[in-house]
Amino acid sequence: MDRIIEEFKRAQHDSSGYDLAATLSPIPPLDDGGRLYAFSKSTNNYAVAGDIRDALGRGRNATFSSRAETDAWVDVFVAYWKAVGDILNAEEAQNRRKFIGNEWTTAYDAWKDVVNALIKGHAAGHFPAWTIPCLYTGGRYLRVFAIKADKQTTDTQGKVAFTDGLGDDVVSSANKNEKLEDTARQLMRIFSLFLGDRSPIEDSRKWGIYYIANLLFKTHFKINSINLSKNILRTLHAQSDLPALERFPKAHQTTFKYYAGVIFFLDEDYIKAENYLTDALVLCHKDAKKNRELILTYLIPCHLLTTHTLPTSALLGPYPRLEALFQPLAMCIKRGDLAGYDAALASGEAEFVKRRIYLTLERGRDIALRNLLRKVYLSAGYEPPKEGDPPDAPKVRKSRIALVDFHAAVRLSMGKDGESLDQEEVECLMANMIYKNLMKGYISHDHGKVVLQKGDKAFPGTGV
Repeated sequence: MDRIIEEFKRAQHDSSGYDLAATLSPIPPLDDGGRLYAFSKSTNNYAVAGDIRDALGRGRNATFSSRAETDAWVDVFVAYWKAVGDILNAEEAQNRRKFIGNEWTTAYDAWKDVVNALIKGHAAGHFPAWTIPCLYTGGRYLRVFAIKADKQTTDTQGKVAFTDGLGDDVVSSANKNEKLEDTARQLMRIFSLFLGDRSPIEDSRKWGIYYIANLLFKTHFKINSINLSKNILRTLHAQSDLPALERFPKAHQTTFKYYAGVIFFLDEDYIKAENYLTDALVLCHKDAKKNRELILTYLIPCHLLTTHTLPTSALLGPYPRLEALFQPLAMCIKRGDLAGYDAALASGEAEFVKRRIYLTLERGRDIALRNLLRKVYLSAGYEPPKEGDPPDAPKVRKSRIALVDFHAAVRLSMGKDGESLDQEEVECLMANMIYKNLMKGYISHDHGKVVLQKGDKAFPGTGV
C-alpha cells in the first residue's frame, strides 16, 4: 500500500493528473508486476479505511487541508482496494479456465464503485479539474470489465441452456450486453458532469469532454446503439461554450473525428464523412497502423462514391488486409468487369457486412458500369470528316452509338448472369446512369441509338 499512496502523494504535489490516474489503474506497471497483489494483501476488509486514512496522513501530516477531500479520496481508495481483490480473483479463475460464479460480473460491480466514488468526489467539488484523468481510467476499464462480464454471462447461459432438458433450444440473449449497457449509462453521467461544469475554462472539466464522448462512441458501437452516438454528436455541436476541438489533445481529436466520420458514413452523408475521416487520417500518428487502417476502411468507400477515386497500390501496400479486400474491387472497376466486381464483393461480404460498408461498396458497381459504357463509347471511334473540313480539323468522337453495342458489352461483362439479359434491361441500366449524372445523353428508341453529349462531357469527371 505504501508505494501506491506515496506515488499518489507525489502526483498530488505535482498536480499531475495522469500520474494520479496511474495509481488507480487495475493493471500493474511493467516494472512492478506484483503491485496489485501486494496492495490487496496489505490490509483487510475491516481495517482498510483506517489504514488508507493513516497512509494519507492525519493532522499536520495530512495530504489534504480539507477533511472532506480526504474523506472523498479514502472512499475512492477503499473502493479501489476491494475492486483489486475481485479483479485478481477473476483473472485467476480465467487463467485456470475454471469459473465458479460470475467473477467478472463481481469485478465489474466493484470497479463501478470506484467510478461512482470518483464521480461523487468531482460532483461535490472535492477534486480539482486536473484530476479528470482518473475518470478516464475509471471509464476506460469499466468498459473493459463490462465486456468480460457480459461474455462470461453469455457463455454460462449458453452452457445452462444446452443442458436444460426441454429448454435446451432456448438461449436467452436479452441480457447479453447488460453490463456494457450499464457502462454507457455510467459514462453518460461523466459526460453530463463534464458538460455541465460552469468553472472558468482554464479550470473546467470540459477539457475531458471529448475523451468521454469517444468512450461513449466505442460503447454504443459495441452494443449496436449508434443512434445514441448521434445524440452525443448533436449535443456537442450545439454547445457554444466548448473550446475549439483543435485545442484538445490530438489523440482526442483523432478518435472523435474518426467516429463522427463513421456516424455520417452510416447516415449516407458521404461528403461530411469524407471530411471528418480525412482529418482523422491527417491527425493520426504515422506509426499507428491499426488506427490508420480503421480510418481507411471507411475513407476508401467514401472516395469511391464522392470523387470516384480508387485506392492506389501505394496506399494499400502497408495494409495487407485492406489490400485483400479493396484491390480486387478496384481492378474490376477499372476494367468495367461487372461479373468480377460481383464476385469480389461476394468474396469479402462477411468482412464488409461486419464493418458496415457492404451497401456502400455495392453502389460502387455503378462506377464499374460507367467505365464499361465509357469503353464502348471510346471504341466507337470518331465521326468521319465533313465535306469542306480542313485536313487539320480536330477529330470529333461519335456521339450516336447503337444500343446493341452497349447491350453486347454489358452481357459479356456480366458473364453467366448476362446471358438472359435483354436490351430493355440494359436500357434501364443506362437510364439510371444518366439519372445519376454518371453519363450525359439520352436514349433514342426510334433509331435504336444512344445519343451522348459532345465535347468531352459524355462521362463527367473522366475527361471523356
